[in-house]
Amino acid sequence: MSPDDSETVTLATVGSARERADGHLRALVGRDDVALYDDQWAAISALVEERRRALVVQRTGWGKSAVYFVATLLLRDQGAGPTVIISPLLALMRNQIAAAERAGIRAVTVNSTNVEQWDDIHRMIAAGEVDVLLVSPERLNNPGFRDEVLPRLAATCGLLVVDEAHCISDWGHDFRPDYRRIRTLLADLPAGIPVLATTATANQRVTDDVAEQLGADALVLRGSLDRASLRLGVVRLPTAEQRLAWLADHLAEQQGSGIVYCLTVAATQEVADYLRSRGHQVAAYSGQTEQTERLALEQALVNGEVKALVATSALGMGFDAALGFVVNLGAPNSPVAYYQQVGRAGRGAVDSAEVVLLPAIEDRDIWRYFASLAFPAEDLVRQTLDVLAEEGRPMSTAGLEPRIDLTRTRLETMLKVLDVDGAVRRVRGGWESTGQPWSYDADRYARVSAAREAEQQAMIDYLGSDECRMRYLRRQLDDPEVLADPSWTCGRCDNCGGMALSTEVSQAAVGAAAERLARPGVPIEPRKQWPSGLSSIGLGWSGRIKPPAEEGRAIARLTDLGQGNALRELFRPDADGRAVDGPVPEGLARAMVAMLQDWRPQVDAIVVCESERRPQLTTDLAAGLSRFLQVPVVGRWAIVDPDVAPDRGATNSAQRVAAVARRSALRLDAPDAVDDRRVLLVDDRLVTGWTLTLAGVALSEAGAAGVVPLVLGVAG
Repeated sequence: MSPDDSETVTLATVGSARERADGHLRALVGRDDVALYDDQWAAISALVEERRRALVVQRTGWGKSAVYFVATLLLRDQGAGPTVIISPLLALMRNQIAAAERAGIRAVTVNSTNVEQWDDIHRMIAAGEVDVLLVSPERLNNPGFRDEVLPRLAATCGLLVVDEAHCISDWGHDFRPDYRRIRTLLADLPAGIPVLATTATANQRVTDDVAEQLGADALVLRGSLDRASLRLGVVRLPTAEQRLAWLADHLAEQQGSGIVYCLTVAATQEVADYLRSRGHQVAAYSGQTEQTERLALEQALVNGEVKALVATSALGMGFDAALGFVVNLGAPNSPVAYYQQVGRAGRGAVDSAEVVLLPAIEDRDIWRYFASLAFPAEDLVRQTLDVLAEEGRPMSTAGLEPRIDLTRTRLETMLKVLDVDGAVRRVRGGWESTGQPWSYDADRYARVSAAREAEQQAMIDYLGSDECRMRYLRRQLDDPEVLADPSWTCGRCDNCGGMALSTEVSQAAVGAAAERLARPGVPIEPRKQWPSGLSSIGLGWSGRIKPPAEEGRAIARLTDLGQGNALRELFRPDADGRAVDGPVPEGLARAMVAMLQDWRPQVDAIVVCESERRPQLTTDLAAGLSRFLQVPVVGRWAIVDPDVAPDRGATNSAQRVAAVARRSALRLDAPDAVDDRRVLLVDDRLVTGWTLTLAGVALSEAGAAGVVPLVLGVAG
């Protein structure tokens, strides 16, 4: 055979492989007029023919899932094992399984919602009846899955896919500790098993970090992040009432169905309620929405049965629908996170979608709150390691919680990082110390924190920028196409002149919004269960709280759009970080009266919680309530140990109960002051609820017939 003949055979083979790949793509999308992009084929060829590792950074809707599904079919044709896809969200898994089935791919998932199917799924995998297995990153460190199932999969899988790969990097805007275990999984893979990592939201630093974890030989394919269907704009309105009114007046103008993103769960409920009152078919959606309802709401949005879901970022990665708009009521804390959210719109058959951002001053308060949940300080990490080492046996998160002053969520996240770092190990029954040395990488945590602050400033700059909106976002993502051509403009956004957004709002909508936001009254649900582990720190309470307090009231949450503004201002510290004291502001006093007139609590006496930081505020509040309700103030939940800081243990229920029990005690004006009386228990702010709970228990033990809590505001 001549050299020319050899080259002809090689070219024919390549052509045949690509033709087969194009055929699989057509089956996947259900159309006969499509073919793979060159970069799609480059990635598939690297995976299937060279058995390499590849990182694909491409815009939402580009077709990253087509790469791994087509590669799966080609590899399965060659006798390879099943593809394992590590995917972060159930919504993404559901969409991927549906897409796989269209191409004849047998796909299954192992996640927290289908435990009863795990045994059958493992049997099907062993029998070769599965082409694709989707697992959540959390599964990777489930002891049973990690020790029994994962080694078999790693040895026999034909392709490993890491979807939303920016989550691997702690530089990424949506870093997840469980994703860091993938580094270990990659190192343990047998030679010759290809790996694909995909994401739409990675700047150069994140891309380099993920590529480094894949290995020196990884193929990196970065494409244009322009979304030609999106028209970006910002509407700046000074008040929450006007922003809500803009939504009410202009939502119906938006094409098709879409998403209204809010920064907090409380805001989703508040905004959805207001929009329904203005005649819009909308529903609230968040991480607190029950799973069955979430599925139903997602399907209703896909089917166009609702105009919008008013959602937190829980409706994000993996949700795939042809949406005509995205409106953000409040700015996310980084341009990268914003790019990801707006990427929900303008997909599929939607040629043009409006993307509108309605920023607010209070956005920064919410950013600061989420920033406070960063990796804990070294002393808390060392304390956790010491407790595990001293215990010498596995401890559950619930068992550790009373010993460590962290919320359960932050404690769990920290333990996951320590697990990846090798200092602890998750086993059946909880967590155990490995005894391995561990160092606190303070410099790296500081650099990550600084990067987060820079991202927040970049988001603020986006709001006031006169630069092309899409160019700004692409530049923040280090899009190589824009970096090579800084003069590029989209021609579609409000700054480029391709989009004109009205700032007009009707007085009727503003009035209705003002009335809705000014309406005071948030229920306070009483604590009903003592935290576990109190006996380990010398306290005798356990089980149900008897009797629990009754449902109480607050004017609003500090994160609310209406009265929340006044409450945030009231509790904002001065320039030196000190609490500002004074009487109840007139506006909040009027709101309190309006709430009481609506609520009408039946009480006979008042007991006030003493405050070290705001004594005048709490005293004035109790006196005003006494005058309005015509009932006496008969006692105090008094500070008896001022050496215990007011916020001691505020991040951890067991620690907080211990601190409150030491710091305060009930002091009544007379021994029988609350006998058979219904008591209004008054405080300035509810943070954890344990101060009111312990005071309520003390009042019940002192003879109160009932305890009704009342505070000005609820934190968070």
